[in-house]
Amino acid sequence: MVLCLAPALRTHAQQYPVFTQYYFNELVINPAYAGSHVQFSATAMYRNQWVNFPGAPKTFNFSAHTSLLKNKVGVGLMVNHDEIGSYKNEHVYGYYAYKIHWKDATLSMGLQAGFNILGADFSKLDLQNTTDASFYGISNEIKPNFGAGLYYSKKNFFLGLSVPFLLNNKVANSVENMLGEIREARYYFLRGGTILPLNRMGTVKINPSFLMRTQEGQPLSFDINNAFIFYDVFSAGVSYRLKDSFITFIDLKLSEKIHFSYSYDWTQSDINKFGRGTHEFMINFRSIIRPIHGNPECPSYYHYR
Repeated sequence: MVLCLAPALRTHAQQYPVFTQYYFNELVINPAYAGSHVQFSATAMYRNQWVNFPGAPKTFNFSAHTSLLKNKVGVGLMVNHDEIGSYKNEHVYGYYAYKIHWKDATLSMGLQAGFNILGADFSKLDLQNTTDASFYGISNEIKPNFGAGLYYSKKNFFLGLSVPFLLNNKVANSVENMLGEIREARYYFLRGGTILPLNRMGTVKINPSFLMRTQEGQPLSFDINNAFIFYDVFSAGVSYRLKDSFITFIDLKLSEKIHFSYSYDWTQSDINKFGRGTHEFMINFRSIIRPIHGNPECPSYYHYR
């Protein structure tokens, strides 16, 4: 009975990784963030999830963005490589954001467009039946997609809403077709935060924020974050991801142009019996390119505008 009904089923698979350090790089969830640093900004991220768990996800991400036309628009690029088990997924996206400036605030409206390469190498599996044609060779499919977002920011406050992937592309191969129709999921993000001084000199600040994330076919995910910023040089904080993990993170200013961040997810679900948490690393480089930017006023690393 179950096998007869299986072809009629429609499910959504998670093709996009969950990052912890969106906290420092909002571009991974919102295209409207492009150009928000004004100057050229490049970020590399590495996430090693559920350490010691066989086939656990590993993610490599590179993104870069900058403002153009006297900070009227922002453009960017992101390349993402995600591995889980025998699957390797690539994401390549370009970003465009148009900005409306007021005296003390900015509203950015962003678009992203690109493609996902969904692939699998079943030759790496330890199969009991090596003659099963369902697991032959390497399978790769290119799926175009696009998304949109809004990002409102002031010096000490921001609020963003985004849907990075709007198309529910069908993901098809012989194994998955046996289980039903599987499609790329649509994600919705609502993100906000503020920075408040804790002393008269402003050398110590508090930075609470949140992320509400929902994926079609999955329960709501909610992150609560809080960090303390010291002298605009060092930041340390904690996060709680509802029913999933407790997170600690730090950020350190290495020079005027370079910041390094590290976070560790303490898994709270049953998978903690097999995995040993999640490591995530990030390095960010920022620089003014005079022929492009002129002499702009750029937000500091720990401000939103």
